[in-house]
Amino acid sequence: MQDETTVQAVQEGEVVSSSPEELSAQDVASAQAELEQLKGEKNQLLDRLARLQAEFDNSRKREAKERQDARDYTVSNTVEPFLGVMDNFQLALKSGGSAEQLRSGVELILKQMEDALKGLNVVPVESVGVQFDPRVHEALGSVETKEFPDHQVLEEIRRGYKIREKLLRPALVKIASNHAVVSD
Repeated sequence: MQDETTVQAVQEGEVVSSSPEELSAQDVASAQAELEQLKGEKNQLLDRLARLQAEFDNSRKREAKERQDARDYTVSNTVEPFLGVMDNFQLALKSGGSAEQLRSGVELILKQMEDALKGLNVVPVESVGVQFDPRVHEALGSVETKEFPDHQVLEEIRRGYKIREKLLRPALVKIASNHAVVSD
């Protein structure tokens, strides 16, 4: 019956399709060509993915190394001013001078230490004579007095420090307690 349809189609001038065996062979060849093309695209994408992963790993390693180098640079720049202070302490310990000479030497070393801290933007918290500020002071006790206003810092027990405006540690202080004067 199919042969009659094919003959009739040829007589009417229509294009005749191939037999099912030939149609399958053409479809298989077309599908194989498409499969090869898709395999090529897949291989290109896998290669691109592998390259991007390697590039990401290299970037991550480079960033970690740069971060470590920056840390090392910061630490070396921070430590360097204190090396001279340590040298002077060692010289003071080796010296055979009097107690007054030793005291004078330690005062010079303290000044050198303060200068090193200033070079790093570390400054002491202002304490004695100012009003108690819980943001920068820590009260260790109070002294009953009528000479000073209530909550004025009378004595600094341990110096506090700031780096720029950030508090590194609060100053430990004793404050005035004056019940006769009410603080604002």
